[in-house]
Amino acid sequence: MPELPEVETVRAGLQETVSGAKVTRVEILDSRSLRRHPANVGDFVETLTSRTIQAAVRRGKFLWLPLNQKKSEPQLALIGHLGMSGQILVRTPDYEEDPLTRIIVHLKAQDGLKYQMRFVDQRIFGSLAIDVMEDTEDGNPGGFSGEEIINSTWLNKIPNQVAHISRDPLDPAFNEEAILKLFKKKQSGIKRVLLDQGVLSGIGNIYADESLWLAKIHYDQPANSISRIKAKELLAHVTQVLAKAVVAGGTSFDEQYKNINGESGYFSISLNAYGLTGLPCKRCGRAIQRDNWMNRGSHFCPKCQKLKAS
Repeated sequence: MPELPEVETVRAGLQETVSGAKVTRVEILDSRSLRRHPANVGDFVETLTSRTIQAAVRRGKFLWLPLNQKKSEPQLALIGHLGMSGQILVRTPDYEEDPLTRIIVHLKAQDGLKYQMRFVDQRIFGSLAIDVMEDTEDGNPGGFSGEEIINSTWLNKIPNQVAHISRDPLDPAFNEEAILKLFKKKQSGIKRVLLDQGVLSGIGNIYADESLWLAKIHYDQPANSISRIKAKELLAHVTQVLAKAVVAGGTSFDEQYKNINGESGYFSISLNAYGLTGLPCKRCGRAIQRDNWMNRGSHFCPKCQKLKAS
């Protein structure tokens, strides 16, 4: 499943290409990709057509495009969730057909050029939806938009469907102290806590394993048994890993994750634990181990990352 670095790579590409563009037409090729679109917003095609995309914003693994606000209506945003295999590709109208395209949003850029924003999804776990935005609880921007934008009606708002998602470690408004306090209240294993999008967002299986390897912490170590100093070190590694993966364009192991141009990320060459079962640990030489965990796997070094008594 795409994690923060993959979604941020897509967001940055959309910010550069579709921000300021006007929606001229919408094609629904598979209505299953609209299952998260709330009925009270109105018809998806009718609501989106003729709108102008204001920016591309992300919180954790969620991505949204604020739309221009019409008189006496709430602020709306087009939400894109990639699910397991979703892709948002930006193509010229004459570009060859992308297999498994579910929705096509036709755009006219500010310079007059025409583009297609294609939502491609193999497993149909992802979706597009238009949702009403609400004020953020802390009064800060709803998510990361890559640049300072002032006097916008959407900046300090967040779509209703995303409001329950906590801020991610790359968010300027991320509150480390609040996360450290939450760790002390959690008896669950630290990896389970890292993947809880209500605690902090954007982290999935890959980057959790990598961060825990760097911090020398076992994935099942109870969160409340980790010292404050060690927890701060872990959060620093999480931030570092996510930031480096963003620079690398994310991690690609198959054809399912692509950026808006259909290109793969290359952070996989920097991995220390995830997917390296049986290979020597880069620190101690012991073979990396994979345990079955929550219908997936946890990769760790059994020597460097021992489970400690709590």
